[in-house]
Amino acid sequence: MDRVNNRFTLVHLAAHRVRQIRGGSPIMSDRDNKDVVLALREIAAGLVTPQNIHDLEPRPQDELRLPEVEERIDEDVE
Repeated sequence: MDRVNNRFTLVHLAAHRVRQIRGGSPIMSDRDNKDVVLALREIAAGLVTPQNIHDLEPRPQDELRLPEVEERIDEDVE
């Protein structure tokens, strides 16, 4: 509670961070806990704040594309 203004903000911040973690955002804690606990630990440590929560959104990963799909796309273009 020392890191945020009130419980409402804490709940929304934690819920947003859980969705980010489940969406592939890197975890900033070295502990192996459930997503909700990880989010609360990150908030308590000051790693996640209302000011930086949007900067922590997971980024698209180009390396997740399958090579055979890219080859088919290239063949269709020619």
